[in-house]
Amino acid sequence: SLQMDLNTSGHTANGTSVEEFILLGFPGTWHSRVSLVMVFILMYSLTVIGNASIIALVWTNKNLHTPMYFFLCNLSFLEIWYTTGIVPKAIGVMLGTSQTISFRVCILQLFFLLSLGSTECFLLSVMAYDRYLAICYPLRYSSLMNSVISARLALSSWLGGFLATSLLAFLTSRLTFCGPDVINNYFCDIDSCLALSCSDRWPVELAAFLVSITVVVTSCVVTLVSYVYIIYSLLRIHSAHGKKKAFSTCSAHLSVVTIWYGSTIFLYVKPSAQSNMDRKKLVNTLNTIVTPLLNPFIYTFRNKEVKQALGRAFQKK
Repeated sequence: SLQMDLNTSGHTANGTSVEEFILLGFPGTWHSRVSLVMVFILMYSLTVIGNASIIALVWTNKNLHTPMYFFLCNLSFLEIWYTTGIVPKAIGVMLGTSQTISFRVCILQLFFLLSLGSTECFLLSVMAYDRYLAICYPLRYSSLMNSVISARLALSSWLGGFLATSLLAFLTSRLTFCGPDVINNYFCDIDSCLALSCSDRWPVELAAFLVSITVVVTSCVVTLVSYVYIIYSLLRIHSAHGKKKAFSTCSAHLSVVTIWYGSTIFLYVKPSAQSNMDRKKLVNTLNTIVTPLLNPFIYTFRNKEVKQALGRAFQKK
């Protein structure tokens, strides 16, 4: 079982084992780290409030009970957990109150974050496919994408995300660690674990590369193909008002997709784990803290229906 594997993992050739790792976090003075903690707390609070507000808004507005907003609720729910898996521990690391992480918790955090990241890739491609159906087949959209189909697609995204990374997490838990035990990051990621391992890393590196190709590239291709068809359909719309209306329904999603895939491809789609860790920390921050914060605001400001629902909610108060 995974529990037994985690308990027996970390053993080195001479019988000793690495029980825990030390997370370095961000370099700098105490004051600069405290300032960064304040930024992290603010961004985390806004992320949770923003995404929870979108879920509440869709839940309480019957005119938002459509597949597009159902997928958006899934994305918002995912973003809350994704950032929760990182920020509280990162704050403890930067303040110096919780710089160690046990081997077991490190593997569980790695699995949790990779699974949620994979689920986000699948969800974004499903949302792109949904926009493709809405714009390219407007008259048949309600039959092509109903509540049952959208629920199945969302469930497939969650199951696919967690199943895709389970083997990778298992292989990582079987690595041996002889020291050093310092992770140059503010959370456990696959590259940091690989860099510290003294056993043969090739199977894990291959698995990580194959998972990233399968998840990131496949979902990215689905998203790109969907948008090629969307753009082709938009070009065939003659009226400027029609083009603007059609584009407004997918512009928010396109903004989120660009930020997410840009940073994810930089982080994960590569054959080797060796890269500049300080530069990676900045991209990790964009990927794990900034993107979950931006999503609710992008969807609110770029979407007329959400703005109208927000207006009605404030008027009631």
